[in-house]
Amino acid sequence: MLSREQNKMLTQTDADTPMGAYFRRFWQPVALAEELPEADGPPIRINVLGEELVAFRDSDGHVGVLDAHCPHRGANLFFGRNEECGLRCVYHGWKFDRHGKALDLPNVPADSNLHKTVRTKAYPTQEFGDIIWIYMGPAAKSLPGGALPDAPKLEFGCVPESHRFVTKQRFDCNWAQIIEGDLDTAHFSFLHMPAPSEPSVYHPHSTADEKRLRWMRDDPMPQFEVLEHECGFVVAGARSADGQKYWRMTQYMFPAHGTGPSTMPGETYHGFTIVPISDTACWAYSYSWNPERPLGDEERAKLDAGWGLVCERDENYMPVRNASNDFMIDRDEQKHRTFTGVKGLAEQDSMIQHSQGPIVDRTRETLTGTDAAVVRFRTLLLQGAQALAEGTEPDAPYQAEAFCTRPGSWLAASEKSLDVVMMERFQDPLGRVRDDGAAAAE
Repeated sequence: MLSREQNKMLTQTDADTPMGAYFRRFWQPVALAEELPEADGPPIRINVLGEELVAFRDSDGHVGVLDAHCPHRGANLFFGRNEECGLRCVYHGWKFDRHGKALDLPNVPADSNLHKTVRTKAYPTQEFGDIIWIYMGPAAKSLPGGALPDAPKLEFGCVPESHRFVTKQRFDCNWAQIIEGDLDTAHFSFLHMPAPSEPSVYHPHSTADEKRLRWMRDDPMPQFEVLEHECGFVVAGARSADGQKYWRMTQYMFPAHGTGPSTMPGETYHGFTIVPISDTACWAYSYSWNPERPLGDEERAKLDAGWGLVCERDENYMPVRNASNDFMIDRDEQKHRTFTGVKGLAEQDSMIQHSQGPIVDRTRETLTGTDAAVVRFRTLLLQGAQALAEGTEPDAPYQAEAFCTRPGSWLAASEKSLDVVMMERFQDPLGRVRDDGAAAAE
């Protein structure tokens, strides 16, 4: 368990906190590209890491992300006019380009120095994998090498657009609870299973077949190993499987990228990136990708409707089943058919993570061996934030290509060690992927 001070450091991400500074060393997703579909279209509100921002696509098609409040009198630029490569405040007409430079101050005398000095806060942007990312850290000149890091080259963004599905969903709890829920793959033996009296292990929202589901149901105590790499770690859990071992490998990457562990070769992979809105709310940018083939219409429809790691969502990307309606729990369903009575694999995860409270009190936990990955996650994040607070910049943001990893599952003979399993499954000891999209070999 953590001390109260450690729990605060882990969970608080405003600009004046150690973890907030750490998060700002990495590119953060702030919107789907589809939310800004056209040049000179309506701006959108962005709330991230405790900051209120506004995003717009200018006349040239480039995205700008600015402080939401005009530096003149604080009017909200969400109500501004997006015109001629700039966003104009409707209060007094001050206009700014996507870099934050003042283009027009119509109520300021022409000879005023304000025309040269007025700026508003603007963050560098990139579009990658149908997502808009921003960098909220220090200026390039104050960083190692005098340059900003690149956005993380997660594999979903490196495949053709036809090979991926990308969306987002909001959660009203602390960001770290979502990551820890993903790393705790032992819970699949319970949370996502049918009621104990139900002989079938079929789950309509799971990507695993009935044989894999049965192995998880029959062995609730997987043996875990954690292997660290340049930008995080892979956690591998092994269960007994008809005289063999069923391995599930989950990738975690700094500061808040996670994956689903069930994918066999040829199947579609699933992952997500969490970005805090505040200490008690976050967005999960969820993506599914297949490096070998385009996603078909039927598969896309299932993903859009809530399948795998994605909840069923409304037009505002809000989960339909959420904490405000108790996730529409059906107690008769729970008694006779499913372990939780909650529809949807992702909703079952969300229900538990929200049930821990807005920020879980980690001082009260009793951890076991199946929590090994959760402990490693906390340790590495706290070490990284503390080191930065003491003046040591993290290396991981500058290892963009190292974020190109795969999760997945594998069936192997019981005597095979994890290093052998990793090479068989990924042709790489840590699940990394080469630039050509193939599994990497040492």
